[in-house]
Amino acid sequence: MADLPTAVADTARLLADQGYIADQDLATTVHLSLAMRRPLFLEGEPGTGKTEIAKVLAAGLHRRLVRLQCYDGMDLSAAAYEWDHARQLMAIRLAEASGRTDPGELATDIYTRNYLLARPLLAAIDPDLQPAVLLIDELDRADEPFEAFLLELLADFQITVPEFGTVRAKTLPAVVITSNRTREVHDAIRRRCLYHWVDYPDAARERAILAAKAPSVPERLSAQVVAFVQRLRGEDLFKLPGVAETIDWAQALTYLNQKELAPAAVDETLGVLLKYQDDVSKIRGAEAARLLNEVQQAAE
Repeated sequence: MADLPTAVADTARLLADQGYIADQDLATTVHLSLAMRRPLFLEGEPGTGKTEIAKVLAAGLHRRLVRLQCYDGMDLSAAAYEWDHARQLMAIRLAEASGRTDPGELATDIYTRNYLLARPLLAAIDPDLQPAVLLIDELDRADEPFEAFLLELLADFQITVPEFGTVRAKTLPAVVITSNRTREVHDAIRRRCLYHWVDYPDAARERAILAAKAPSVPERLSAQVVAFVQRLRGEDLFKLPGVAETIDWAQALTYLNQKELAPAAVDETLGVLLKYQDDVSKIRGAEAARLLNEVQQAAE
């Protein structure tokens, strides 16, 4: 396990070494989260690189990545732990077959760590495992009552299992929580975290990201793709393209042996960049040609 970075520049370098190009504000917030042992709460539009931060931290710090993907209706058994009821029942039947029928003794035997199934939250703080980076992804998709359970974990890095006891982390995990802001996350969660809004990158940083993630894309095409996407984000679309779409589009154009943007290639590949038919229909044709013309004129 690597040591935690000691300065903001070290944190920025750790991220960059894993291909994540962070601006100064984000690098500072990530560094403070690690130094202060506080969860990092990242909000922003989908595709801006929130989830990726947890992945590169796990790789850079040589820690386990434990991911909890949130969804509507998620309960404790999916997020934290559950008892292995099938094995418990088998143990009870074996005990009864051997003449052991004392309920108290049976309860003591079956409510042990051997029968406790660790889900992501418990696995992240398990003192018997290597330290982790815990990613709680898209918390806004979970039900609000689930946030109340998170409070104990985020405040004390422990989980209380009524039948078993309290499990505490030996080494605190680095925690990254993401939200696409489809609903507001409760203030009690926010107060326990350091907060950062992850915005779309400017053109210079997006070109650096593209160079790191897709080095095979020709330089001229890379510059045109970024310039086109930057202008596209100024349009009134249902879903603006994120950085992930920029990378995918540049790679798709490269697979088609494109050295620079051309109207036909743009129209034919808009489905890589835009994910809703209304957006594709709005941009394809005259609008795409106009944006491309602006890109070409700006480059002259």
